[in-house]
Amino acid sequence: MEFTLFMAAAAVLFVVIIFFYYVPFFLWINALSAGVHISLVQLFLMRLRRVPPRTIVYAMIEAHKAGLKNITRDDLEAHYLAGGHVEKVVHALVSASKANIDLSFQMGTAIDLAGRDVLQAVQMSVNPKVIDTPPVTAVAIDGIQLIAKARVTVRANIKQLVGGAGEETILARVGEGIVSSIGSAASHKSVLENPDSISKLVLKKGLDAGTAFEILSIDIADIDIGKNIGAVLQIDQAQADKNIAQARAEERRAMAIALEQEMKAKAQEARAKVIEAEAEVPKAMAEAFRAGNMGIMDYYRMKNIQADTEMRDSISKPQKGSDKITPNK
Repeated sequence: MEFTLFMAAAAVLFVVIIFFYYVPFFLWINALSAGVHISLVQLFLMRLRRVPPRTIVYAMIEAHKAGLKNITRDDLEAHYLAGGHVEKVVHALVSASKANIDLSFQMGTAIDLAGRDVLQAVQMSVNPKVIDTPPVTAVAIDGIQLIAKARVTVRANIKQLVGGAGEETILARVGEGIVSSIGSAASHKSVLENPDSISKLVLKKGLDAGTAFEILSIDIADIDIGKNIGAVLQIDQAQADKNIAQARAEERRAMAIALEQEMKAKAQEARAKVIEAEAEVPKAMAEAFRAGNMGIMDYYRMKNIQADTEMRDSISKPQKGSDKITPNK
């Protein structure tokens, strides 16, 4: 008997738990006490649709208390089922309403589904954000390198949050503007004297076009002097010209050596032909003797001429170690 009563009590407790889980009665009481009209059936159907009733009801209570009357339960459920953040959207709508920012529910849900933080965007519209750029290196016309850092004050543009570029684009465009401004300066001294000329020139370019932000100001925080790029380039150019000249001189030297070797080869070839021709002389003389075309006197006369020629050659050539002429004693 006691076991039966225990089982009956457990069954009743289980049914009560299931009932209050699928039919959030106390949540319905909270909604009614806040002036939000929603039926128990709708809360039960939310459970079946796997939509958390607490999230939807609390969002409706917040919107009702803030005076937002164009937000319905179906809209909140649809946004949740689409993967959106219901709490952030409602918080953003309430903040925008208090700050007199024109933000509709459709625009807020679109911004949220686009992957942006709609609440942070509304807060940035009220309180602008300061973005520090990384060091930007640029070279003036006189060849001096300058390293500049800037602070960009931006405000969120609600209408451009869907499809607009982010902070990376702002930083890239500001860096490009700084490089262009410094690069067009005739001297780095003028940039150091008037750093605000950079921000004025950059602001005139409308860098926030097509982005999700509105640039309020660009302030140059710091400018440092870097390397003398002009001098480095001139040194590199001089070194390159030197290397080219050395290469051309080496080429000419190699050509001269090759020409000298060629001339030596031709001289050796000519000398070989002379030796070969001289080797034929005795044969020709012997043939002349046999044929009777040459006599013994002709032979001695030729030898005398040859000896005289050799003597003249030896006299014309200076002897080694006889550079100084010793007078006769």
